[in-house]
Amino acid sequence: MSKSKAIISILGGLAAAGTAFIVTYIFAIRPWHLRWGSTDDEVDLPLPGDDLVSNAKLKATHAITINASPAQIWPWLVQIGQGRGGFYSYDWIENTIGLDIHTANQILPNYQDLKVGDLIPLSEDEFGVPVVILEPEKTLVLHGDTREPGPGSPPVMKEGDHMASVWGFHLIPQEDGSTRLVERILIEWNESPLNTVFYRVFLEPGSFIMEQKMLRGIKERVEKYST
Repeated sequence: MSKSKAIISILGGLAAAGTAFIVTYIFAIRPWHLRWGSTDDEVDLPLPGDDLVSNAKLKATHAITINASPAQIWPWLVQIGQGRGGFYSYDWIENTIGLDIHTANQILPNYQDLKVGDLIPLSEDEFGVPVVILEPEKTLVLHGDTREPGPGSPPVMKEGDHMASVWGFHLIPQEDGSTRLVERILIEWNESPLNTVFYRVFLEPGSFIMEQKMLRGIKERVEKYST
């Protein structure tokens, strides 16, 4: 086989492998990670905050069972945030992009008095998402929309672009004494080729990687330190 034919063969193989991965991601991996850990009923369950983003292009429902009561889980939820309890995920990834996240392994009394209107900081530059719904030991919902004024510094976006999001945590007690922690994420943005690539190719899988670790991190800490 000539060198040119070998190169063409290699490129053809790479293209075929890439196509196979894209098809597998779209039809198998993506549907799995958008509902990681959740049941059919939980995916279809109307939750507080769903109405805050009316035209969500991304809807994800993740869930995990924690062997503890909602009262034991709640203190870990309300202290989330940069400079607070962290996010119970991969600190090293967040810190690689300069977020300075340090996840706590204990309940922090100074960050337990959370209320509607408070900002949950995501970084040191006062960028964050405000609390819009808070029902103690039941529901915590964060909501932001770059088209609306709000606390903190808005994200830097291209002129004409916008993003609206809901990030909710819901505690559902079970008959056996455990609790289902259900996370609901809704994101809406204006369509453009660049936005499609960013949100679908980078944000969707990237946020899932962090979120599934967050739920597992909360479960680990609650069951180790609170029970």
